Amino acid sequence: MGALTGHWIGDGLVLMFSIAAVFYLYMTRKFNYWKKRGVLEFKPVPFLGNFGECLFFRKSALDFIKDYYNNSKGLKYMGFYILDQPFLMLRDPELIKHILIKDFNYFHDRYTSTGKKDILGNANLFTIKNPAWRFLRGKLTPFFTSGKMKKMFELMLAVNKDLDTYLESLDIDSKGREMEMKELCAMYTTDLIGVTAYGLRVNSLNNPDAEFRACGRQIFNFNWRRGMELACTFFAPKIVDLFGFKFFSKESTEFLRRAFWDTIDERVKSGVKRNDLIDLLIDLREQTKNGENKEFRFDGDNLVAQAAIFFTGGFETSSSAMSFSLYELALQPEIQRKLRVEILEALEDKNGELTYDMVANLPYLNMVVSETLRKYPPLPFLDRETNMDYKLPGTDLIVEKGTPVYIPLQGLHYDPQYFPDPEKFDPERFSEENKKNIPPCVYMPFGEGPHICIGLRFGLLQTKLGLIKILSKYEISACDKTNVPIVFNKKALVIAAEGGITLKIKKLMKVPG
Repeated sequence: MGALTGHWIGDGLVLMFSIAAVFYLYMTRKFNYWKKRGVLEFKPVPFLGNFGECLFFRKSALDFIKDYYNNSKGLKYMGFYILDQPFLMLRDPELIKHILIKDFNYFHDRYTSTGKKDILGNANLFTIKNPAWRFLRGKLTPFFTSGKMKKMFELMLAVNKDLDTYLESLDIDSKGREMEMKELCAMYTTDLIGVTAYGLRVNSLNNPDAEFRACGRQIFNFNWRRGMELACTFFAPKIVDLFGFKFFSKESTEFLRRAFWDTIDERVKSGVKRNDLIDLLIDLREQTKNGENKEFRFDGDNLVAQAAIFFTGGFETSSSAMSFSLYELALQPEIQRKLRVEILEALEDKNGELTYDMVANLPYLNMVVSETLRKYPPLPFLDRETNMDYKLPGTDLIVEKGTPVYIPLQGLHYDPQYFPDPEKFDPERFSEENKKNIPPCVYMPFGEGPHICIGLRFGLLQTKLGLIKILSKYEISACDKTNVPIVFNKKALVIAAEGGITLKIKKLMKVPG
């Protein structure tokens, strides 16, 4: 006999509905949070907030960000919800400047977080919190100076030659052949990261199944599980531990850990110095042993985490920028021809030799890559979390401690107020004259302020180097398999084309004058 209804089934139903009601009330308790504060919000759905379409992969994160930005036109900010958490989205460049730069001491941490036991996930420079972040950033910055880039340039040229050899081996004639460009670019940038960070010739171009390339594919293989892992890491970190989600997959973690320690052991045993990331991390480990680094211990997985994030961030963002550049150039043959003329003239002036200063400073190449990064920023948003109550300048709104604040890059980069006819690929936006008209904190593909991407110089250098090698000898065009317009992967948190980017590549029979 049931205590409440006289039957155990009835009691069970009462209990079940009671639990559901309590859970419903708990998950909706914060709804109207923004409305009560006079901030525009869109009606959230119980248990999902405004993020349901993304959680079920019916909409990509970049479209989510862009849509909410567009639907709050004319406002400085708006509110939305993910699960039961209120988020604030900033639209006003002046407020964004305060959050990212002027009042950084209130917003020194990203909202993005990983599981407590996920050391590779939470100890790397991208996700680690202050004050460890500030100390770690200072220790790793010397690896990314222009002086270091110039020293690494010779290593990068060897990989650039490998790219040339690989393309020649395909025997591409004047009729051309179809190729998936994202994979080609990823093999190239994986080899670059391998030689500059690990001191290894990982040989992805000659062996597409090389372990480093296989690891990279696995990390950015956006199936349901992987898509959910990264979506929760960036937007709902409080439930990451509940489902055992990891920043790097289990298999990738095991490989990166093994590759790192094998390289460390070999380097220490041989005594060879290559002035790469491994050498820097060995030096930092010695400082930890000597008690010099007290704020952050450079040992164990804390060391592996830095090499892992440099590998993943380095090859993926640059291969994305390269492949999207080639996509746009394939659709814009006049722009491609103009860029090729600049490249060939520069090579002729240097007797065919590639130099660091030439690659870094070609004006039209800079404009093309900048415009690519406007249309296809590696991440469609920047995220921060308030570490104390903060009054938004010029408003009455108090952003309470712990509130996630998001900056919608995908919205800003496509706002016709700042970039007229934003769907058009137009490198002239970034001419010396025109780029002065772009307001601060509107164009930020690498972030801004103290958290700006530490590998910015490196990423741009390897992207430009790859484009120079390809465009100096080959013509790129669209083919029947090219998606126009491009279709984005709804499971991907980073910007990624669904099914890759297939283009036709054709050998130039005569160097254009």
